[in-house]
Amino acid sequence: MTRLMGVFTLAALLACSSFVHAETRVTYKSAKTSSSYYQMAVQIAEAIKLGTKGEIIATVEESQGSVQNVKEVMVRTGNYVFTTPPALIRLAQQSKGKFASDNPAKYMNVRSLFPIPSLTMHFVVRADSGIKTFEELDGKRMLIGKGSFGAREAAKYFTLFGLDGKVKLANAELGSAVQALKNRQIDGFATSGSYPAPNVVEAAAGIGVNLISLSSEQINLTKRTELLIPAGTYPGVDYPVTTTSLPVVAYATTDMTDEIAYQLTKAFWQQKEKMAQNNAWWGGVSTAMLANVYGKLHPGALRYYQEMGVEIPAALR
Repeated sequence: MTRLMGVFTLAALLACSSFVHAETRVTYKSAKTSSSYYQMAVQIAEAIKLGTKGEIIATVEESQGSVQNVKEVMVRTGNYVFTTPPALIRLAQQSKGKFASDNPAKYMNVRSLFPIPSLTMHFVVRADSGIKTFEELDGKRMLIGKGSFGAREAAKYFTLFGLDGKVKLANAELGSAVQALKNRQIDGFATSGSYPAPNVVEAAAGIGVNLISLSSEQINLTKRTELLIPAGTYPGVDYPVTTTSLPVVAYATTDMTDEIAYQLTKAFWQQKEKMAQNNAWWGGVSTAMLANVYGKLHPGALRYYQEMGVEIPAALR
């Protein structure tokens, strides 16, 4: 009998031990593997593992874009984390745009966790071109790529700023921009991405570039969020650059427990400085960017921000 009780006791201890050390699995839906946002997702997954001492493991999934990420809320359950511009959450919850045929009920369960680097517009020209303003792009040859957010934004801005038909657009993919700039086949290029953007760093270091700033009036016309790229972000660009951005946020749903949301948010912010040491784009992320978030914070994330004394906009509570 004593031996039998001992067996049961050992089994119980092993069961408890397994429970204590059980890993919580999180799915992190990001972007295409070729994008900087996929690289960020991998970095965040590692930060979560380190920050929770391996108790939470995030598996990064490739995505074809933010719309897909949001739409998967309709079928995902449990610990689903995804990234998207907040504007898409607004559209989904209001049954507008690409979400017009969806039932918005599930989208109402979306909750925000933390901001990640914004999509930042860069208008890059050769340093020896002498170009300083958008007006001086009249008659110049620019490469903006095709089909991307940056290409659509650049084309929109040229129209808004009175340059429609005046800027010569190179018929080439954005991946060839740096080489084309080096060979003087173009005067400049437009690109979007978190700063510092790798292609802009390459062009600045190898060729020498200027970045064009937008005026307050121009930023108002774009209806985008203003962002300041600090002086010295790029080699030779020793002045701050005023441009536009599209905020990007990590979201979850109410299926996630408050404790898991709390641990994810805590791990992200506690590991952010370390991530910034290896990848500069994390240096531009701050709690002030919560002002750009649409959608209420997950209660677990809110708990962390309150513990840290972060001022939370009323709309996020």
